[in-house]
Amino acid sequence: MFDWMTAAAVSLTLMQSQTPPAPQPAQTPAAQSPTALEDVVVEGRRLRAVVQNFVGEISAPAGNRGPARWNGPVCIGVVNLRTDVAQYIVDRTSDVARGLGLNAGEPGCSPNVLIVAAADGRGTANAIVDARRRAFQPGGSGMARSAAALDRFRTSDAPIRWWHVSVPVDSDTGEWATRLPGEPAPVISVSRASRLRTDIRDDLLKAIIVVDMDQVTGLNFTQLADYLALVSLSQVDPEADVGAFDTILNVFTDPATPGLTSWDMDYLHALYSAEQNTIGANARGAEIVDLMLNGPRTAEPAPDQR
Repeated sequence: MFDWMTAAAVSLTLMQSQTPPAPQPAQTPAAQSPTALEDVVVEGRRLRAVVQNFVGEISAPAGNRGPARWNGPVCIGVVNLRTDVAQYIVDRTSDVARGLGLNAGEPGCSPNVLIVAAADGRGTANAIVDARRRAFQPGGSGMARSAAALDRFRTSDAPIRWWHVSVPVDSDTGEWATRLPGEPAPVISVSRASRLRTDIRDDLLKAIIVVDMDQVTGLNFTQLADYLALVSLSQVDPEADVGAFDTILNVFTDPATPGLTSWDMDYLHALYSAEQNTIGANARGAEIVDLMLNGPRTAEPAPDQR
């Protein structure tokens, strides 16, 4: 657990469908042409390539690890917003989390996702990192992205910026499988002697999200809450080029995006359905692609806009 609330307080005080084609006669050979099957195969390959590109763009795990996810309760905290707006964001993000099989924290829980609304997103990010840098980069292997990525978090002009900390853990016990500076190395019992499976999985530990309020004034509650839900529940690359995909991440360039899309929800469901014990980040990403292709799910309906 961590004290994002303290860090946020420090920063805030510093800056206060188609018509079907006509049927062909049954005796027409063209209707049975193998070309139709080839077209299906080609289209399937194209779809796989598109999904692979999407997963490759959107995912930003720590170091050389595979994608991490929440494996325990998720508690959302929102500061510096009107109570009704904050509660809407908490409720919407919690609903999406529950739809993924997660437990959402009850009122009064200690937040492991903190959303900070600010008049100056860059200044707030800088102040929080200065106050609690170790919270952003704890020093354990596979826990956070690079120092250069943290600098981009601090200096970006993005309307919404985020930072995740994850931790490799023993999948049987939940014990940390990485050493923090000054602490002894963990002892991990090996129960799976396999070249395909490992005893280690990657858990999300905490996330902080800074919202520059002056830059999100064009969004409605649903758009804002859904955007925050996606980046709260998955390690999204802040610099992902997603313009070719149907995703809430495009809402600032395509304001017509109403909320979480089928692509977004399929990605989240695949992430939270994937086997976390496969060896290698590429293998884990490939499984997410397979699940998006072979286990399609429709997008969760967005709540009524306010």
